[in-house]
Amino acid sequence: MVAISVLDLVPVIEGQEPGDALRNSIELIRHAETLGYRRYWVAEHHNMTGIASAATAVVIGALAGATSTIRVGAGGVMLPNHAPLVIAEQFGTLEALFPGRIDLGLGRAPGTDQRTLRALRRDPMASDQFPQDVLEVQAFFEPAGPNQAVQAVPGAGLRVPLWILGSSLFGAQLAAELGLPYAFASHFAPDALIQALAIYRERFKPSEQAAKPYAMPGINVVAAETDTEARYLATSLQQRFVGMVRGARGKLQPPIADIEQYWSPAEKAHVSQMLRYAFIGSPETIKRELSAFIAATSADEIMVTAPIHDQAARKRSYEILAQIAPEIGLARSAA
Repeated sequence: MVAISVLDLVPVIEGQEPGDALRNSIELIRHAETLGYRRYWVAEHHNMTGIASAATAVVIGALAGATSTIRVGAGGVMLPNHAPLVIAEQFGTLEALFPGRIDLGLGRAPGTDQRTLRALRRDPMASDQFPQDVLEVQAFFEPAGPNQAVQAVPGAGLRVPLWILGSSLFGAQLAAELGLPYAFASHFAPDALIQALAIYRERFKPSEQAAKPYAMPGINVVAAETDTEARYLATSLQQRFVGMVRGARGKLQPPIADIEQYWSPAEKAHVSQMLRYAFIGSPETIKRELSAFIAATSADEIMVTAPIHDQAARKRSYEILAQIAPEIGLARSAA
């Protein structure tokens, strides 16, 4: 059975503020826990008015504090933005507060633009040190040695599970070499998914954390009672990606009746390619298309994001997916 989890980009919708987005996420994680989703991740983005999870560890603490069983984590922390010791301390603190429920996904990209990267006081070449930084974070989670001069407190000995995130072959190779689970960002960068999964599985070296490869692709799912309603709701997602193409990111816009009037043919082609793994439709449509995806990828778990403008419709989309999960080989956790 394939586990199902949630990726929440903590979208700030048009007409609301970041505080509203954070409260919506607390409501959504409680709903996801009731529905039996395995884990709930938020991601680090900076200087984006439409995403409210910049202080990722703080958001994770609020989400974990609002729930009791679901795993909560980062999908991910952009490690080049931080000193490994600081991340080990932050996630060690989370693990100390919520033992057995914290995940730490690590990414190599800065998660922002170059000007914001400078505002973060980070070296633009820091991503070149990503493999070494991952090993350093991992080492801080090991029990401290008797003569160890620098320790993560909390953190030492807690062995928070690490994941490698990626959207290219680099992350697949690193996750395989280190023997770590691998999450692929196919919800916005689908091109290398199949090749990356193949490389990851072929080159995987067992480790203390993982005896065998474990792959989790990210996908978009917009489910509703009918295909027509789902396609309407999905125009918010499509507008967001058009904004990325136009270099005009902003808050999540309400759905529109005719997306064809919104984008140009070139934008439509580009966005449709980026959203190749967006599953939009009624329960029957989602079952058919998602079953084919699972068969093609042999995923161990799927991480689902649903950028839907209306909070009730977003909750309903996750509810529909949970309801049809057993019919397509998806495993729900005990509520």
